[in-house]
Amino acid sequence: MQLDQQIDFTEMSGDHGNLGIILLQRTTALNALNDSMVRAMHHQLTSWASNTSIKAVIIRAVSGRAFCAGGDIRSIYKKKLANDPTLGDFFWDEYRVNRQIFHFQKPYIALLDGITMGGGAGISIHGSHRVATKNLTFAMPETTIGYFPDIGASYFLPRLPHKIGYYLGLTGEHIAYQDCLALGLVDTVIASDTQEQLIKKLAESAFPDTSAVTNIINSFSVTTPESPLWAHRKEIEICFSEKTVEDIVRALQTQDSEWCLKTADVILCKSPSSLKIALRALQEGSHLDFDACMQMEERLAKHFMHSHDFFEGIRAAVIDKDRMPRWEPTTLELVTTEFVDSYFK
Repeated sequence: MQLDQQIDFTEMSGDHGNLGIILLQRTTALNALNDSMVRAMHHQLTSWASNTSIKAVIIRAVSGRAFCAGGDIRSIYKKKLANDPTLGDFFWDEYRVNRQIFHFQKPYIALLDGITMGGGAGISIHGSHRVATKNLTFAMPETTIGYFPDIGASYFLPRLPHKIGYYLGLTGEHIAYQDCLALGLVDTVIASDTQEQLIKKLAESAFPDTSAVTNIINSFSVTTPESPLWAHRKEIEICFSEKTVEDIVRALQTQDSEWCLKTADVILCKSPSSLKIALRALQEGSHLDFDACMQMEERLAKHFMHSHDFFEGIRAAVIDKDRMPRWEPTTLELVTTEFVDSYFK
Protein backbone atom coordinates (compact mmCIF):
# COMPACT_ATOMS: atom_id res chain seq x y z
CA MET A 1 0.00 0.00 0.00
CA GLN A 2 1.63 3.26 -1.08
CA LEU A 3 0.30 6.61 0.12
CA ASP A 4 3.35 8.70 -0.77
CA GLN A 5 6.13 7.96 -3.23
CA GLN A 6 8.66 9.00 -0.58
CA ILE A 7 7.41 6.49 1.97
CA ASP A 8 6.02 3.04 1.27
CA PHE A 9 3.80 0.77 3.39
CA THR A 10 3.52 -2.96 2.79
CA GLU A 11 2.20 -5.96 4.69
CA MET A 12 4.45 -9.00 4.74
CA SER A 13 2.68 -12.31 5.20
CA GLY A 14 3.86 -14.41 8.10
CA ASP A 15 2.96 -17.12 10.57
CA HIS A 16 0.71 -16.13 13.46
CA GLY A 17 0.18 -12.71 11.86
CA ASN A 18 1.71 -10.35 9.34
CA LEU A 19 4.32 -7.61 9.57
CA GLY A 20 3.54 -4.02 8.67
CA ILE A 21 6.63 -2.55 7.03
CA ILE A 22 7.34 1.17 6.66
CA LEU A 23 10.01 1.93 4.08
CA LEU A 24 11.57 5.39 3.89
CA GLN A 25 12.71 6.02 0.32
CA ARG A 26 13.33 9.75 -0.05
CA THR A 27 17.00 9.07 -0.61
CA THR A 28 17.88 12.35 -2.35
CA ALA A 29 17.06 14.15 0.92
CA LEU A 30 18.53 11.49 3.25
CA ASN A 31 14.92 10.45 3.96
CA ALA A 32 14.16 13.76 5.69
CA LEU A 33 10.54 13.84 6.80
CA ASN A 34 8.04 16.23 5.23
CA ASP A 35 4.37 16.96 5.85
CA SER A 36 2.97 14.28 3.60
CA MET A 37 5.29 11.58 4.98
CA VAL A 38 4.36 12.12 8.63
CA ARG A 39 0.65 12.35 7.81
CA ALA A 40 0.88 9.12 5.85
CA MET A 41 2.64 7.46 8.79
CA HIS A 42 -0.08 8.56 11.19
CA HIS A 43 -2.80 7.24 8.90
CA GLN A 44 -1.07 3.87 8.41
CA LEU A 45 -0.12 3.34 12.06
CA THR A 46 -3.72 4.09 13.05
CA SER A 47 -4.89 1.39 10.64
CA TRP A 48 -2.31 -1.19 11.73
CA ALA A 49 -2.94 -0.57 15.43
CA SER A 50 -6.48 -1.89 15.08
CA ASN A 51 -5.76 -4.53 12.43
CA THR A 52 -5.65 -7.89 14.20
CA SER A 53 -3.76 -9.48 11.29
CA ILE A 54 -0.75 -7.20 11.94
CA LYS A 55 1.43 -8.56 14.76
CA ALA A 56 4.28 -6.03 14.57
CA VAL A 57 5.55 -3.01 12.64
CA ILE A 58 9.04 -2.58 11.22
CA ILE A 59 10.41 0.77 10.05
CA ARG A 60 13.49 0.91 7.87
CA ALA A 61 14.99 2.80 4.95
CA VAL A 62 16.13 1.77 1.51
CA SER A 63 19.83 0.98 1.42
CA GLY A 64 21.93 4.13 1.36
CA ARG A 65 23.55 6.68 3.63
CA ALA A 66 20.66 7.39 5.97
CA PHE A 67 17.82 5.98 7.98
CA CYS A 68 16.36 9.48 8.41
CA ALA A 69 18.30 12.72 8.71
CA GLY A 70 15.47 14.60 10.44
CA GLY A 71 12.74 16.96 9.35
CA ASP A 72 12.70 18.76 6.02
CA ILE A 73 13.84 22.16 7.32
CA ARG A 74 14.31 23.54 3.82
CA SER A 75 10.56 23.31 3.16
CA ILE A 76 9.87 24.93 6.53
CA TYR A 77 12.13 27.85 5.57
CA LYS A 78 10.25 28.27 2.28
CA LYS A 79 6.94 28.36 4.12
CA LYS A 80 8.28 31.06 6.40
CA LEU A 81 9.33 33.21 3.43
CA ALA A 82 5.89 32.76 1.88
CA ASN A 83 4.08 33.61 5.15
CA ASP A 84 2.34 30.26 4.81
CA PRO A 85 -0.29 29.89 7.57
CA THR A 86 0.44 26.15 7.72
CA LEU A 87 4.03 26.83 8.83
CA GLY A 88 3.74 24.99 12.15
CA ASP A 89 1.57 22.11 10.92
CA PHE A 90 4.53 19.83 10.23
CA PHE A 91 5.58 19.86 13.88
CA TRP A 92 2.07 19.14 15.12
CA ASP A 93 1.79 16.19 12.72
CA GLU A 94 5.28 14.95 13.55
CA TYR A 95 4.73 15.08 17.31
CA ARG A 96 1.43 13.25 16.87
CA VAL A 97 3.35 10.38 15.24
CA ASN A 98 5.96 10.46 18.02
CA ARG A 99 3.17 9.99 20.58
CA GLN A 100 1.59 7.28 18.48
CA ILE A 101 4.84 5.28 18.40
CA PHE A 102 5.50 5.72 22.12
CA HIS A 103 2.04 4.35 22.96
CA PHE A 104 1.87 1.74 20.17
CA GLN A 105 0.52 -1.51 21.61
CA LYS A 106 2.35 -3.84 19.23
CA PRO A 107 6.09 -4.40 18.73
CA TYR A 108 7.52 -1.46 16.78
CA ILE A 109 10.97 -2.34 15.47
CA ALA A 110 13.28 0.32 14.02
CA LEU A 111 16.21 -0.77 11.86
CA LEU A 112 18.72 2.08 12.12
CA ASP A 113 21.13 1.61 9.24
CA GLY A 114 22.78 4.97 8.59
CA ILE A 115 22.40 8.61 9.59
CA THR A 116 19.70 9.10 12.23
CA MET A 117 19.13 12.65 13.43
CA GLY A 118 16.36 14.73 14.94
CA GLY A 119 13.07 13.62 13.44
CA GLY A 120 14.68 10.29 12.53
CA ALA A 121 15.10 9.64 16.24
CA GLY A 122 11.46 10.56 16.79
CA ILE A 123 10.21 7.78 14.52
CA SER A 124 12.55 5.16 15.99
CA ILE A 125 13.73 5.78 19.56
CA HIS A 126 10.21 5.70 21.01
CA GLY A 127 9.48 2.22 19.63
CA SER A 128 9.70 -1.02 21.56
CA HIS A 129 12.87 -2.27 19.77
CA ARG A 130 15.74 -0.16 18.40
CA VAL A 131 18.12 -2.18 16.24
CA ALA A 132 21.32 -0.56 14.95
CA THR A 133 23.88 -1.56 12.38
CA LYS A 134 27.49 -0.40 12.35
CA ASN A 135 26.43 2.26 9.84
CA LEU A 136 24.45 4.16 12.46
CA THR A 137 25.43 7.76 13.16
CA PHE A 138 23.18 9.52 15.67
CA ALA A 139 22.77 13.19 16.56
CA MET A 140 20.32 15.72 17.93
CA PRO A 141 21.78 18.78 16.14
CA GLU A 142 18.99 21.29 16.70
CA THR A 143 20.99 23.94 18.59
CA THR A 144 23.17 24.21 15.47
CA ILE A 145 20.19 25.61 13.57
CA GLY A 146 18.77 27.77 16.35
CA TYR A 147 16.12 25.26 17.42
CA PHE A 148 15.83 22.88 20.40
CA PRO A 149 15.99 19.07 20.73
CA ASP A 150 12.36 18.08 20.13
CA ILE A 151 10.51 14.93 18.94
CA GLY A 152 10.35 13.72 22.55
CA ALA A 153 14.04 14.40 23.22
CA SER A 154 13.07 16.35 26.33
CA TYR A 155 11.91 12.96 27.63
CA PHE A 156 14.65 10.54 26.54
CA LEU A 157 17.79 12.72 26.64
CA PRO A 158 17.68 13.64 30.35
CA ARG A 159 17.12 9.97 31.18
CA LEU A 160 20.41 8.88 29.64
CA PRO A 161 23.15 8.04 32.17
CA HIS A 162 25.83 10.43 33.44
CA LYS A 163 24.16 13.56 32.01
CA ILE A 164 25.22 12.44 28.53
CA GLY A 165 21.81 13.40 27.17
CA TYR A 166 22.48 16.98 28.19
CA TYR A 167 25.82 16.79 26.37
CA LEU A 168 24.13 15.48 23.21
CA GLY A 169 21.32 18.03 23.36
CA LEU A 170 23.54 21.07 23.81
CA THR A 171 26.48 20.16 21.56
CA GLY A 172 24.58 18.41 18.76
CA GLU A 173 27.61 16.13 18.39
CA HIS A 174 27.43 12.99 16.25
CA ILE A 175 27.97 9.65 17.94
CA ALA A 176 28.51 6.16 16.54
CA TYR A 177 26.63 2.89 16.94
CA GLN A 178 28.75 1.68 19.87
CA ASP A 179 28.03 4.93 21.74
CA CYS A 180 24.30 4.48 21.13
CA LEU A 181 24.46 0.93 22.47
CA ALA A 182 26.37 1.96 25.60
CA LEU A 183 23.81 4.70 26.30
CA GLY A 184 20.76 2.51 25.70
CA LEU A 185 19.58 4.56 22.72
CA VAL A 186 19.55 1.27 20.83
CA ASP A 187 19.02 -2.21 22.20
CA THR A 188 21.05 -4.32 19.80
CA VAL A 189 23.60 -4.08 17.00
CA ILE A 190 23.36 -6.42 14.03
CA ALA A 191 25.28 -6.78 10.78
CA SER A 192 23.77 -4.61 8.06
CA ASP A 193 23.59 -7.51 5.60
CA THR A 194 21.45 -9.59 8.00
CA GLN A 195 18.48 -7.21 8.05
CA GLU A 196 16.51 -9.21 5.49
CA GLN A 197 17.16 -12.43 7.42
CA LEU A 198 15.96 -10.78 10.62
CA ILE A 199 12.75 -9.58 8.97
CA LYS A 200 12.14 -13.07 7.55
CA LYS A 201 12.67 -14.64 10.98
CA LEU A 202 10.28 -12.16 12.59
CA ALA A 203 7.67 -12.86 9.93
CA GLU A 204 7.75 -16.62 10.49
CA SER A 205 7.72 -16.44 14.31
CA ALA A 206 4.96 -16.13 16.87
CA PHE A 207 5.05 -13.30 19.40
CA PRO A 208 3.36 -14.50 22.59
CA ASP A 209 5.01 -11.50 24.31
CA THR A 210 7.58 -8.79 23.60
CA SER A 211 10.40 -10.94 24.99
CA ALA A 212 9.95 -13.27 22.02
CA VAL A 213 10.73 -10.38 19.67
CA THR A 214 13.71 -9.40 21.81
CA ASN A 215 15.09 -12.93 21.75
CA ILE A 216 14.84 -13.16 17.96
CA ILE A 217 16.59 -9.83 17.49
CA ASN A 218 19.30 -10.71 20.01
CA SER A 219 20.07 -13.90 18.10
CA PHE A 220 21.39 -11.65 15.31
CA SER A 221 23.48 -9.41 17.57
CA VAL A 222 27.18 -8.85 16.96
CA THR A 223 29.94 -7.81 19.33
CA THR A 224 30.84 -4.13 19.42
CA PRO A 225 33.99 -2.23 20.44
CA GLU A 226 34.00 0.04 23.47
CA SER A 227 32.22 3.38 23.22
CA PRO A 228 34.59 6.35 22.77
CA LEU A 229 32.02 8.68 24.32
CA TRP A 230 31.52 6.44 27.34
CA ALA A 231 35.18 7.01 28.24
CA HIS A 232 34.30 10.68 28.94
CA ARG A 233 31.27 9.95 31.12
CA LYS A 234 32.85 11.25 34.36
CA GLU A 235 33.86 14.56 32.80
CA ILE A 236 30.43 14.90 31.21
CA GLU A 237 28.62 14.20 34.47
CA ILE A 238 30.71 16.74 36.38
CA CYS A 239 30.29 19.53 33.82
CA PHE A 240 26.74 18.95 32.60
CA SER A 241 25.36 18.68 36.14
CA GLU A 242 25.72 22.47 36.34
CA LYS A 243 22.43 24.35 36.26
CA THR A 244 23.14 27.01 33.63
CA VAL A 245 24.79 26.96 30.21
CA GLU A 246 27.35 29.52 31.38
CA ASP A 247 28.31 27.28 34.32
CA ILE A 248 28.52 24.22 32.07
CA VAL A 249 30.90 26.07 29.75
CA ARG A 250 33.01 27.31 32.69
CA ALA A 251 33.17 23.81 34.13
CA LEU A 252 34.36 22.42 30.79
CA GLN A 253 36.98 25.16 30.46
CA THR A 254 38.39 24.50 33.92
CA GLN A 255 38.81 20.75 33.47
CA ASP A 256 42.34 19.58 32.74
CA SER A 257 41.17 18.02 29.48
CA GLU A 258 41.61 18.94 25.83
CA TRP A 259 38.37 17.10 25.09
CA CYS A 260 36.48 19.32 27.54
CA LEU A 261 37.99 22.48 26.06
CA LYS A 262 36.92 21.40 22.57
CA THR A 263 33.43 20.63 23.87
CA ALA A 264 33.17 24.13 25.36
CA ASP A 265 34.16 25.61 22.00
CA VAL A 266 31.51 23.52 20.25
CA ILE A 267 28.81 24.78 22.60
CA LEU A 268 29.83 28.40 22.16
CA CYS A 269 29.24 28.12 18.39
CA LYS A 270 25.56 27.29 18.88
CA SER A 271 22.62 29.66 19.14
CA PRO A 272 22.81 31.21 22.62
CA SER A 273 19.02 31.38 22.96
CA SER A 274 18.59 27.81 21.74
CA LEU A 275 21.15 26.58 24.26
CA LYS A 276 19.36 28.14 27.19
CA ILE A 277 15.91 27.03 26.04
CA ALA A 278 17.19 23.51 25.32
CA LEU A 279 18.78 23.18 28.76
CA ARG A 280 15.61 24.38 30.44
CA ALA A 281 13.53 21.91 28.39
CA LEU A 282 15.79 19.01 29.36
CA GLN A 283 15.69 20.01 33.02
CA GLU A 284 11.89 20.29 32.93
CA GLY A 285 11.54 17.07 30.96
CA SER A 286 13.59 15.10 33.48
CA HIS A 287 10.61 15.04 35.84
CA LEU A 288 7.72 15.01 33.34
CA ASP A 289 6.04 12.00 31.75
CA PHE A 290 6.23 11.54 27.99
CA ASP A 291 2.94 13.18 27.10
CA ALA A 292 3.71 16.20 29.27
CA CYS A 293 7.08 16.52 27.54
CA MET A 294 5.37 16.51 24.17
CA GLN A 295 2.93 19.20 25.30
CA MET A 296 5.88 21.33 26.40
CA GLU A 297 7.62 20.76 23.08
CA GLU A 298 4.52 21.78 21.12
CA ARG A 299 4.45 25.03 23.08
CA LEU A 300 8.14 25.65 22.42
CA ALA A 301 7.79 24.85 18.71
CA LYS A 302 5.04 27.45 18.35
CA HIS A 303 7.33 30.10 19.82
CA PHE A 304 10.23 29.05 17.60
CA MET A 305 8.07 29.63 14.52
CA HIS A 306 8.35 33.33 15.36
CA SER A 307 12.01 33.31 16.41
CA HIS A 308 14.95 34.83 14.56
CA ASP A 309 17.56 32.17 15.26
CA PHE A 310 15.68 29.15 13.90
CA PHE A 311 15.32 30.55 10.40
CA GLU A 312 18.75 32.18 10.49
CA GLY A 313 20.18 28.80 11.46
CA ILE A 314 18.43 27.08 8.56
CA ARG A 315 19.67 29.79 6.20
CA ALA A 316 23.28 29.34 7.29
CA ALA A 317 23.16 25.54 7.29
CA VAL A 318 21.10 24.53 4.24
CA ILE A 319 20.07 27.58 2.19
CA ASP A 320 23.19 29.73 1.76
CA LYS A 321 25.44 27.13 3.40
CA ASP A 322 27.88 29.78 4.60
CA ARG A 323 27.98 28.19 8.10
CA MET A 324 28.05 31.70 9.55
CA PRO A 325 24.77 32.22 11.41
CA ARG A 326 24.19 35.67 12.91
CA TRP A 327 22.54 34.83 16.21
CA GLU A 328 20.27 37.23 18.11
CA PRO A 329 21.00 37.63 20.99
CA THR A 330 24.67 37.20 20.18
CA THR A 331 25.95 35.87 23.52
CA LEU A 332 24.74 33.71 26.39
CA GLU A 333 24.91 36.68 28.76
CA LEU A 334 22.40 38.61 26.63
CA VAL A 335 19.79 35.81 26.78
CA THR A 336 17.75 36.81 29.82
CA THR A 337 15.72 34.59 32.12
CA GLU A 338 12.63 36.52 31.03
CA PHE A 339 13.37 35.70 27.38
CA VAL A 340 13.67 31.97 28.16
CA ASP A 341 10.56 32.03 30.35
CA SER A 342 8.54 33.51 27.49
CA TYR A 343 9.09 30.35 25.41
CA PHE A 344 7.54 28.18 28.12
CA LYS A 345 4.36 30.23 28.43
